[in-house]
Amino acid sequence: MSRIVAAIVFSALTAGFHREPQQPAFSARTSLVRVDVSVTERGRPVKGLRPADFEIRDNGVLQQIEFVLTERMALSVALVLDVSGSVAGDRLDHFRTALDRVLERLQSDDRVTLVTFSHEILVVRASPSDRERLRALLSGTKGAGGTSLFDASYAGLALANRADERGLQVVFSDGLDTSSWLSSSRVLEIAKRIHVVTYAVSLAETIEDRFLRDLVDLTGGAHLRLGSEKELESTFTAILEAFRHRYVLSYEPKGVVAAGWHRIDVRVRRPGASVKARPGYLSQ
Repeated sequence: MSRIVAAIVFSALTAGFHREPQQPAFSARTSLVRVDVSVTERGRPVKGLRPADFEIRDNGVLQQIEFVLTERMALSVALVLDVSGSVAGDRLDHFRTALDRVLERLQSDDRVTLVTFSHEILVVRASPSDRERLRALLSGTKGAGGTSLFDASYAGLALANRADERGLQVVFSDGLDTSSWLSSSRVLEIAKRIHVVTYAVSLAETIEDRFLRDLVDLTGGAHLRLGSEKELESTFTAILEAFRHRYVLSYEPKGVVAAGWHRIDVRVRRPGASVKARPGYLSQ
């Protein structure tokens, strides 16, 4: 079983690794559903859209969009980094630089959590200004042991999930899971219940992990494959900037059964625009 050593104790998370994992509640539990949507045209974000520009269906039933959030909303960002291989030298330097660039682009009311994992999971949660505590965790890492990708992804989801903030998880991994306690299906089930968007980053030379592909598809994110670790800095900052330009749609489900899986279909009334969002959510 993976062992969590947290600089800031997150009791609900650690309890989940020793008992039945607690399931963070999707916002539909309070009747209002939030959907994080990316709208692009020729690879660039489309700005200035209003509720009338969107169409959303819940299990095939057209819904009334309450609002489209365009003003800045505080972010809760979880950076989940695989340190199961060697993290000495270049890789550790690239991790540090990527972390610094992300912190530089966060606002004072944003939150950031750094999760490093091998067979162990280490967690530090802080404000963007508390850079030294986050860098200290990276500096003290020693690559060894197995790869607890499923457990670490669950940690990132749980820590990024907050009702009053937009949740973003960025996972870097270059290996397959070998030592998690949680199953991949369990983590994917939890991802269906919360509104955290996951972006996965891997090196092109590594074996493609189906779990990461399924996780980003379920949450409306993307899986990026890099040619070199030197691209980590630009990739992490590009992910953050793309996430800031996404829209947050809100609606109260009407004409559908409350419990169970809800398939979501989001469209935008703009020819040539591409839309990406989570395919649905699981409501209790």
